[in-house]
Amino acid sequence: MGSLIVLAVVAVVLLITLARSIRIVPQARAGIVERLGRYQRTLDAGLALVIPYVDRVRPLIDLREQVVSFPPQPVITEDNLVINIDTVIYFQVTDPKAASYEIADYIAAIEQLVVTTLRNVIGGMSLEETLTSRDKVSGALRVVLDEATGRWGIRVNRVELKAVDPPLSIQEAMEKQMRAERDRRAAILTAEGVKQSQILTAEGEKQSAILRAEGQREAAILQAEGESKAIETVFEAIHRGDADPKLLAYQYLQTLPQIARGDANKVWIVPSEITQALGQLGGVMPKLDDPPPRSEP
Repeated sequence: MGSLIVLAVVAVVLLITLARSIRIVPQARAGIVERLGRYQRTLDAGLALVIPYVDRVRPLIDLREQVVSFPPQPVITEDNLVINIDTVIYFQVTDPKAASYEIADYIAAIEQLVVTTLRNVIGGMSLEETLTSRDKVSGALRVVLDEATGRWGIRVNRVELKAVDPPLSIQEAMEKQMRAERDRRAAILTAEGVKQSQILTAEGEKQSAILRAEGQREAAILQAEGESKAIETVFEAIHRGDADPKLLAYQYLQTLPQIARGDANKVWIVPSEITQALGQLGGVMPKLDDPPPRSEP
């Protein structure tokens, strides 16, 4: 019975020893092996064998790019304004050994380094430059962080300013300024619209007046041409008919009432030819004072 217990204990010890000697490292992970408390080697992804009870594998280190967001930090600008800046750091462990032995807590170290670098960079910039030059601030942070964290086995890929919050009074002043700027642009656009509308209206009225004048001119020309044609036709008809002065005098007498119909027609001009024709016409017409001729028996 005692031998069975011993065999069972030995089997359990062997199983535990075998389990401790086999390590499986996932992809994008790295393990630090310490032999008797000293660094021995770095385990890559895959199956690895270690000496049980002699080698110790530290917690695995993630080799993927990591994102850390730090809480807002109060920073004083060059014009003595306190602003809160919220930053985001993208970094990656490139040397697991350095990250394990060169720094105790690289996350906390990066955070403190970000805070101090922000204060140095923002301290030499005004509020307006800080709000409009985020890329410049991010670039300066990245250069300083990459240089400092290089010996820690960490590469800083990007530094982003997630939020830049000025004081409340400054925010209200900026909102009023932006509102005034929008009102000014709206007034300018309205004035431009009214100007264009007036220009188009004036152009339309100009074109309309030109077209009316051209229409009146064409109508006057056509009317004059029609009267000219009518006069030429009457003149040719008179000459073709060889009208005598008596007929002309008779036609003039019929036209006189139409000439005298206007209120402004106070002076009449009678051609000499018409006067002679009227004399001849009067000579042939019977006189009113003469007695009627007698009839002979």
